[in-house]
This record gives sequence, C-alpha cells and structure tokens, in this order.
Amino acid sequence: MQRRAVLAAAALAAWPAAAQDAVDVRTRAIARSGERVPVVGLGTWIAFDVPPGDAPALARRRAVLERFFAGGGRLIDSSPMYGRAEAVLGELLPQVAGAAERVYCATKVWTPIGAYGPTQMERSLRLWGRPRADLMQVHNLLAADAHLPTLRRWRAEGRLRHLGLTTSHGSKHDALRELLLAERDLDVLQITYNPADRRAEPLMALAAERGMAVIVNRPFDGGHLLRRLQGQALPPLAAELGCSSWAPLLLKWELAHPAVSCVIPATTDPVHMGENLQALRGRLPEPSERAGLTALLERTGV
Repeated sequence: MQRRAVLAAAALAAWPAAAQDAVDVRTRAIARSGERVPVVGLGTWIAFDVPPGDAPALARRRAVLERFFAGGGRLIDSSPMYGRAEAVLGELLPQVAGAAERVYCATKVWTPIGAYGPTQMERSLRLWGRPRADLMQVHNLLAADAHLPTLRRWRAEGRLRHLGLTTSHGSKHDALRELLLAERDLDVLQITYNPADRRAEPLMALAAERGMAVIVNRPFDGGHLLRRLQGQALPPLAAELGCSSWAPLLLKWELAHPAVSCVIPATTDPVHMGENLQALRGRLPEPSERAGLTALLERTGV
C-alpha cells in the first residue's frame, strides 16, 4: 500500500502543472440524477461569437478551453442565440486534449415556433459535434409550453439527458415561478444571481425544493461588478479562501448559497479563466463570512 502511494505521488508529480490542476475539484449534483460536475463552468454568450476565419480570436478561445479543461472544468453553456458560439465550440473542442470526451454539453432551444424546436436542437448538436445534449434548456422561457413536451420526448429517447429552463437579467420571474410550481420533472434552473442582483433567491430555493440543480448566469453582472471593484483592496478573507482576485471571491460568494450547483462566467482571457477556476478549490465562506463579505460589497456600492 505504501509503495503504491509513493508511485502515485511520483506519477502526479510528473504531470504538467495544468494537469495537476484537475485533481480534487469541488463538484455538485447537476440534476436529480445525482451526476456531479465541477462547480465552475464556462459561458459563451458574446465571448465565443467569433467570425469565421479570425485565426487570432479562435486561438485565444482555444487557449481558454485548454485552461478550462486542464483546470478541471467540464460544463459549457451555449445557445443558438449566441451567434457562432456553438459552431466555434464544435471546431475547437476536438483540438483540446480530452475535451470532447469530458465536456458536459449544455445548450438551449430558442424559437417561438414549437414545431421548429426539433430542427433547431438537431442543428445545435451538429454544430457541437455531439450525439446528444447533456442538458437542453428552454432559453428565457420562450415558448416553454410548446418546447417542454419535445424535450421530454427527447429525454425518453436518449437524445438529451437533462432538461431545464433559463431566464436572465431578473426577467420573467413570475412566469418562471408558475412553471416551477406546475412542472414536476424539470432537472435544472438557470438564472441570474450575483451580489448586485439577488432577486432570484426565492426561485432558487423553490428549485432546490423541487430537487433541481441551479446554474448561475451573469455571476459578474455582465462584468460590471468587476469593473466597479477595480482598485478596491481585497479583504483578508480572500487569501483565506485561496482567491487571488475579486473574480473567484465573487464566485465563492455565489457558490456558498446552498441552492447553487454551478456558476458559468464567460471570458476570452486564459488568465481570467485560471482565476475563475480558483473557485473550484479551497473552502467556501462560512455563513458569517459570507454575510460580512455581502456587507463589504454593499459599502463599495456594487
């Protein structure tokens, strides 16, 4: 046993530093199936909408993906609404070692025409280069009543594994609440939540009561939070939580909410991707620490 432990340690030491990053990441259940995914995912809105033939921009996104997977990430969220983001993912994922096998594909159906939903979802899978979706979501509740029966049929057929609903910018909360109360077999809620916008907390609690996972979009309030905090000194708590910048500290504030399963910040910068991934490791703030951080953020005007 001791010899095996020594050999295992030696093998780990021989890995590249980036590969070692993937060890011992924090995971949570993404759906009532019990499957666990790392708590920091990757959003692609705007960030991955790269024009065809823009080689420097594509290389930068590939570097983001390499850092994401080397650091232990899996869940990537996209949508037909996001321009070329799905096509860019389909092009780049096969170029990143291990990404095609490990990625948790979360995308959406986004059309007001229910009958067009299957065609759009099939196109998304072709663009991603995937035989099925790990998570298919009704984007911003658009035609949810029409799409949910299709998503259920696809789930029964094995063409998607989990289904969910999304909203953002604090919109459609009343309609979302009605759907959460009426629908009993939803797997995931994706919603906007960050220290500057806490309106989602009642819906997050309701989703958790229903056995649903909660994915947080706009964790940095579209970047406004980080811009407002620029130049503000980090509190001592940041070092205690293993956070070198405000970005992972904000993500840990969100992940400390008991309903949150995963946060999906978007970035075009591999360095920022590495900072975000700090939220995968180390402890989260205790309730009293989180309350203190909330008060500090309120004093800074976020």
